[in-house]
Amino acid sequence: MLKQVVVSAIQPTGRLHVGNYVGAIAEWVRMQDEYDCFFPLVDLHALTVRHDPADLRQRCYDFVALYVACGIDPAKSVVFAQSHVPAHSELQWVLTCFATLGELSRMTQFKAKSDGKGGSVNAGLYLYPVLMASDILLYKTDRVPVGADQKQHLELARDLAIRFNATYGDVFHVPEPMIPKLGARIMSLQDPESKMSKSDKLDKNVLALLDDPEAVRSKLARAVTDSLSHVAYNPARPGISNLVSLYSALAGMEHDAVEKHYAGVGYGRFKSDLADIVNETLAPVRERYAAIRSDEAGLDRILAEGAAKAGRRANATLEEVYDRLGLIPAAQRTQVWA
Repeated sequence: MLKQVVVSAIQPTGRLHVGNYVGAIAEWVRMQDEYDCFFPLVDLHALTVRHDPADLRQRCYDFVALYVACGIDPAKSVVFAQSHVPAHSELQWVLTCFATLGELSRMTQFKAKSDGKGGSVNAGLYLYPVLMASDILLYKTDRVPVGADQKQHLELARDLAIRFNATYGDVFHVPEPMIPKLGARIMSLQDPESKMSKSDKLDKNVLALLDDPEAVRSKLARAVTDSLSHVAYNPARPGISNLVSLYSALAGMEHDAVEKHYAGVGYGRFKSDLADIVNETLAPVRERYAAIRSDEAGLDRILAEGAAKAGRRANATLEEVYDRLGLIPAAQRTQVWA
């Protein structure tokens, strides 16, 4: 039987952190044998903000190296740069013609990022969800690992797939969400009402995958909790609940099991033990990363092989879309430009 297709991606901005690991990358690693996995590095999405070109290029390599260091196997999964497969941008234009101004204007992230900017808001932020839909639908994706904050974007991809299929015949699969039960949403260490962010300017808010052991221990020791001093998972207590959620994800324990294990134990011991678990998890990642990142030619090979595999699947879907739309077949279009 053919495996179901899974597509999941992270934008190469900021620093990968433990929230990315437990909410995405660790899940990717577990999926590799069960699903046909595509993990694009969505570098085109990073262009919605002004950036230093050299920094972006190096960060892209950093992210790919961390993917592999965390256990993503390029022999099992397709790892590639979004910009290396032009079909992503080509399908985006087609899908833009099926999206409405109303549904794009209602996107929560667009509204948050454009608030107060008036007519000066970057149009890329507005069309960002359509490119995301293209990333997903190109591969006839069955399932998408997604956090609660990204469900709206997946709903748009589903709507566009249904809209196209209803008009021109079935081409796209309508993808279903996959939401991890544990560790799907790790929050900022100092502001546990906000999600831990790769782009956070305050280092103390984020446990980066490449933080050294003492930095991890220091950040967790200073992490916001409350004055109650007993370990529990309770949405009304976001600080300690965030740390319990992280512990649960890394130790593979349910929240109530963590509570029972630390009954009668104060925050100091709990935070120290959590630091040990984080460092035990990240130590082999840091070690593998150092060797992988130093071989940039090897990373280029991974990306080239991944782009070739992704390109074959993506181009087949794009040609099917163009054919349904009545565009001239590819061979003839090539001759026009010869």
